[in-house]
Amino acid sequence: MKNAEKVFEASLKSVNPELLVKGYAEKIMSYYSMNNYSKLIVAGFGKAAYQMAKAFDESLENVAITEGIIVTKYGHVEKKGAGGSCQLSGLNNIKVYEAAHPVPDENGEKAADEIVRMLRSADESTLVVCLISGGGSALLVSPYDGITLSEKQKITDLLLKCGADIAELNSVRKHLSAVKGGRLAEIAYPAEVISLMISDVIGDRLDVIASGPTAPDSSTFQDALDVINKYGIADETPASIMELINRGVNNEIEDTPDRDNPAFQKVQNIVIGSNIIALEAGQREAESLGYETEILSSNIEGDVVEVGKWLSDIVKGIMPVDKSDSRSNCAKCLISGGETTVVVKGKGKGGRNTELALRFAMEIEGMEGVSMVSAGTDGTDGPTDAAGAMVDGETITKAKALGLDPQTYLDNNDSYNFFKQIDALIITGPTGTNVMDVHVVIID
Repeated sequence: MKNAEKVFEASLKSVNPELLVKGYAEKIMSYYSMNNYSKLIVAGFGKAAYQMAKAFDESLENVAITEGIIVTKYGHVEKKGAGGSCQLSGLNNIKVYEAAHPVPDENGEKAADEIVRMLRSADESTLVVCLISGGGSALLVSPYDGITLSEKQKITDLLLKCGADIAELNSVRKHLSAVKGGRLAEIAYPAEVISLMISDVIGDRLDVIASGPTAPDSSTFQDALDVINKYGIADETPASIMELINRGVNNEIEDTPDRDNPAFQKVQNIVIGSNIIALEAGQREAESLGYETEILSSNIEGDVVEVGKWLSDIVKGIMPVDKSDSRSNCAKCLISGGETTVVVKGKGKGGRNTELALRFAMEIEGMEGVSMVSAGTDGTDGPTDAAGAMVDGETITKAKALGLDPQTYLDNNDSYNFFKQIDALIITGPTGTNVMDVHVVIID
């Protein structure tokens, strides 16, 4: 399993947010000087916000940040002082908030209010640099008029538990927000905005990354209603949210801004980090270790039940029937990435990566020479302190010898505790980046 871990680590290093941002900072500063701006404002939100802000700040030479505010997930930054916000050593004029993810909290709301206040002060002589990364949807929370934070928490929790994918989740959140779905660009107008984005969504869609606060929105109130109806949660959704969405569907209130809005003529959205960058780095590492390597896809989505079966079927198609088969000499590495979903039915602890790894392990039970790592590049898998898990053909056999029934753990969505008992969790701590998940399968 060590080689699978090495491939994952190489993937992770390639999307280090500090390196990604520093590659663009010099160009931004040249643009700032060329256009004779008088103010530089920085707004950041997402799991990589602190590292991105740190890199941008360190890259500045003759230009001072006028004001900056960022919000990131709890535990993703070392802070001095107490409370929900503080001035950090090493960051010039940038205030840092920590808030909850994936279900938003009051700190996220407070940070969003501060960012909105700051951007309303921007004018045509201002360059706004937005540092956007995965997790920004939950961390930058500003409920639409008539919607409370607790109601947004309720709908977010409902959608997560029913297995809605990130695009579906965001189509709802955008229409309940005063800042998502391009509305932050409207607030900053007429200032110029450059957004550096680390993508955590399938296809790197600008309107889906962090719910597209600086991108034109292609979704509508009708799309948001369709998602709620698809999962049959209308009766559980707070009445104020259903009322707002229905008013939007009936054209009683304005929808999120589309590409014809003049604010987007002054916005540049640049994707600087993505899942495919991580997978290609993993491929190079695997090839250096002597493996014939294939990137299966960077767009893996859907239920972990189906994805686990799909991956194991590929492996079974490669593995020899017996050791006299010439394929027994193969050394292959299969790499994929994306964001799967889990339908939560139990009360256990786990995330999509540990559940995918456990399902894969059950499919390959007894197969020699097969190992897998499934882990989130942000270092957290669901509501746990693990990034994911590592398994091989002996994982299930060893677990059963200890009296563990893997199916029972799956039925209770308790994959984290299953792997904790056999010491197979991957613990990286917060990585400061987020380009979805990476799955590495090794066949020796």
